[in-house]
Amino acid sequence: MTRPIKRYSETFKREVVTEYEAGAAIFSLQKKYGITGGHTIQGWIKKYSRQGYRTEVVRIQRAEEAERVKELEKQVKELEQALGKVVLEKLKLESILEVLREDAAEVVKKNGLPSSSNSSGKFNKEEIQ
Repeated sequence: MTRPIKRYSETFKREVVTEYEAGAAIFSLQKKYGITGGHTIQGWIKKYSRQGYRTEVVRIQRAEEAERVKELEKQVKELEQALGKVVLEKLKLESILEVLREDAAEVVKKNGLPSSSNSSGKFNKEEIQ
């Protein structure tokens, strides 16, 4: 029984290498395209890749270290959420302040400057209404 010999076009090879460079694993590319040769894609990467082989970082750590990393990642996430809430609150307060300043400017235009009896420059309720 003869086994068919597959020949791939240069365009196809470059397309597979581009997917590899975008982050796809060699094994997943072999499975996706039905490429059976164990070193076929590696050869294409050597020939066509701009970056060469990607290296994978393997982190070896103790269970305590892994747990500490998870705790720190959780803490970072909580802090990012808290920061987001603070930023939204700041924007809300700045908007309120801007509206109050605009309202105060309209009152001054309408009624003129506050009376000299009010030397602080602040408005009381009677002057605003």
